[in-house]
Amino acid sequence: MKHLYFIWILIGILFSSTLTGIAQENTEQSAKEKIKSLQVAYLAKKLDLTTEEAEKFWPVYNNYSHEVELLIADRRLKAKENRENIKNDDKAAREAIDKELNYEKKMLDIKTRYSREFMKVLPPKKAGNVFKGEKEFRSMMINQLRERQHNRIKDFKRNRP
Repeated sequence: MKHLYFIWILIGILFSSTLTGIAQENTEQSAKEKIKSLQVAYLAKKLDLTTEEAEKFWPVYNNYSHEVELLIADRRLKAKENRENIKNDDKAAREAIDKELNYEKKMLDIKTRYSREFMKVLPPKKAGNVFKGEKEFRSMMINQLRERQHNRIKDFKRNRP
C-alpha cells in the first residue's frame, strides 16, 4: 500500500513539474521520458521481478514497447494525412475504416507475439500481468490528468472576479 501511495506522489510530482512547460519540444520529450520511467517502475513493482527475470524481461519489453510506439506514430501520421480526405469522400472514409482495422490487427499481432516472448522469460502468472499492468498504469495516468484538469477548472472559476 505504501508503494502505491509513493507511485501516486511520483505521478503528482511528474505532472506538476512537466505540465507547465509541455509546449517546448525538449520539455515534451523530457515529460515522455519521465512518464516512461514511471511506467517502468510501476511494472517492475507490479511484476515483482527477480534479478534474473528482470535481466531477461526488460530487453524483450523494450523491444515490444519500441514496436508499439512505431505503430502508434505511423497511425498518427497517416491519420493526419487522411483527415481532410475523409470529410469529403465516402471512398476515403471506407479506406480509413480499413486502415483503422488494419492498425488494430497489427497491434494485436504485436501483443500476441510478445505475449509468447514474455512467457519464455517469465512465469505465466507474471507474463500475464504485463499487459494488465500497462493498462492499469494508463488508467492511473488518465485519472490523474482528469483530476488535475478538474482542479484547474475549479480554481479558475473560484479566482474569477
